[in-house]
Amino acid sequence: MMAALKPFIDRGVPVIGLEPSCLLTLRDEFISMLPGGEAAELALNAMLLEEFLAREADAGRLKLNLKALPQKKALLHGHCHQKAFAVMPAVERVLKLVPQLEVKTIVSSCCGMAGSFGYEAEHYEVSMKMAEADLLPAVRAAEADTLIVADGVSCRHQIQDGTHRRPLHVARVLQLALE
Repeated sequence: MMAALKPFIDRGVPVIGLEPSCLLTLRDEFISMLPGGEAAELALNAMLLEEFLAREADAGRLKLNLKALPQKKALLHGHCHQKAFAVMPAVERVLKLVPQLEVKTIVSSCCGMAGSFGYEAEHYEVSMKMAEADLLPAVRAAEADTLIVADGVSCRHQIQDGTHRRPLHVARVLQLALE
C-alpha cells in the first residue's frame, strides 16, 4: 500500500476514503507498524471524504450544486473511529451543506457491531445490548421521513438489522442532493 500511495503522497495529493475504520487506520496503525517518514506523511495526507469536503468548503474551494431533499431531517450516527479521531464536526458540517437539512447527531457509544464482533454468535447478545443502549431506540423514534446516516458499513448493518431502517453513507446523501 505504501508503494502504491507514495507517488501521490510525494506530490501532496490527499488520500481520501469512505470507510472510517479503514481510512483512519492509515493515521494510527500504519505509524505503529511502519515507523518512519513515509507512514507519517501518509497519516498527514489521509482523510475521510467529509474531512476533505469540509476543508474545501471552509477554504471557499468547494462548489457543489446541492438542492434540498424531500427529507428535512437527518439523524447521524458516528462511527467509533470518527468519534475517536474527532472528525464528527466535519461529518456534521458536510451534511449541513444540503439546503434545509436539519442534522441531529445521536449521542451513543459503539453500535455494538465493532467490525465482525457482532456477527459472531458468542458476541451477538452483547452487541445487541450495546446497540439498544442508545442507537437503535433513537433510530426507531425517528420520524419515517428522517434520513438515517452512518458512515461505517458495520454500523449501517447493525442499524438496518436492528430497526429495518436503511441508513445511508454521507456520500449517498450528497449524491441524492446533487442538482
